[in-house]
Amino acid sequence: MTEQPANGSVMVTGAAGFIGSHVCEALLARGRRVLAVDCLDDFYDPALKRRTLAELSARPDAGRLTFAEADVRHQPAIAGLIAAHGVTDIIHLAARAGVRPSIEKPALYASVNVEGTASMLEAARLGDVRRFVLASSSSVYGNNPKAPFGETDDVSLPISPYAATKRAAELLGATHHALHGLPVACLRFFTVYGPRQRPDLAISKFMRLVAAGDEIPMFGNADTSRDYTYIGDIVAGVLSALDRIPAHGYRIWNLGSDRPVRLEALIDAIARTVGRPARIRHVPRQMGDVERTWADLSRSAAELGYRPATTLEQGLAAQWAWMRAR
Repeated sequence: MTEQPANGSVMVTGAAGFIGSHVCEALLARGRRVLAVDCLDDFYDPALKRRTLAELSARPDAGRLTFAEADVRHQPAIAGLIAAHGVTDIIHLAARAGVRPSIEKPALYASVNVEGTASMLEAARLGDVRRFVLASSSSVYGNNPKAPFGETDDVSLPISPYAATKRAAELLGATHHALHGLPVACLRFFTVYGPRQRPDLAISKFMRLVAAGDEIPMFGNADTSRDYTYIGDIVAGVLSALDRIPAHGYRIWNLGSDRPVRLEALIDAIARTVGRPARIRHVPRQMGDVERTWADLSRSAAELGYRPATTLEQGLAAQWAWMRAR
């Protein structure tokens, strides 16, 4: 059964980022009041995040949007924002992202992703928050020997600090629910792409390289595959989880496409989308990279009504059109 969210504000952390900005737009389109929180860190150019915030502020419904610059690790600041803006729902997307950078800075990733999640959950407990949606990642599955990956699979062997922090965040959510009863949804995102994708991610980077006639670094022997998921499908899953988590208490859901694509096929599709041939440079596989991802969507379909509808070709075309318009 779907329980409609309360009438208070929704706090979205990481709101100036890729997924967060789209979630804010969808919530505004629903008629919700949105408190957009971001610390505008320098993981990638903060000017891009400010541009995204400017686009959100230019929407006709932006009168229901408030932006606050804050670090999710600063619990008093987050608790103050919850109280001041009547926050009843939290969608916690803020995180230090990226598998490879996490190997270089594991302590920073633990601080932002684990300490930050603990801080957010405690601030939610202190406030009148009624539901909590937490972004996790398909990286928690590691090199899972079975496919597709199901939510009940063993995830005790992450192979990167980033993956370990995301699994830790899930466990914090489970513990918090057991202790305090707050409904917590953990969403395992599978390789999200589309307009506003971070510039360091593969599809965005490959599109720029193909358009410029530069070489694409292909890590490994091209036999890796990913379950690429369009941002519009991800947002639909996030909102459904927000609606339905009270009926479950604590729950983990996969949000993917259930259509894994080999790296070589992805590059070919990008070349067709951009309209130029791809030049490939083979380089060794990177530490921390998993061999494949593939979401089992049985639980998400049954409990969230989640049915991704965007094909890779449609999604790539939308992302390329957005990039060309920048």
